Amino acid sequence: MKTTLYGIPNCDTVKKARVWLADQQQEFTFHDFKKQGLTREIVAGWLKHLSRDVLVNKKGTTWRALSDERKASIVDDEAAIALMLENPSVIKRPVLDKDGTFAVSFSDAQYKQIFNL
Repeated sequence: MKTTLYGIPNCDTVKKARVWLADQQQEFTFHDFKKQGLTREIVAGWLKHLSRDVLVNKKGTTWRALSDERKASIVDDEAAIALMLENPSVIKRPVLDKDGTFAVSFSDAQYKQIFNL
């Protein structure tokens, strides 16, 4: 059994997820994708389970700062992978991988269901 939480430490939603996991005594590895980076394999793996519309945060400041041309170019998974590797801040956080079950963002109810609590 392996749980990895991907995100950045100063994100409020990531902080909530980390606190919840610790409070529930769930062992997990935190992967800071700003410091540790992301690989094409990691992001492509997420896209096997999650749609790019879920992973790319179109409400965030990073997305809004992109040119209209760049936004319009995200028409397939390859373009989404390139964008997420180029601008990790555009990824909706956190991304949870619990034994191959993936979830984006955080809610108490969602995590209770994932961890069968």
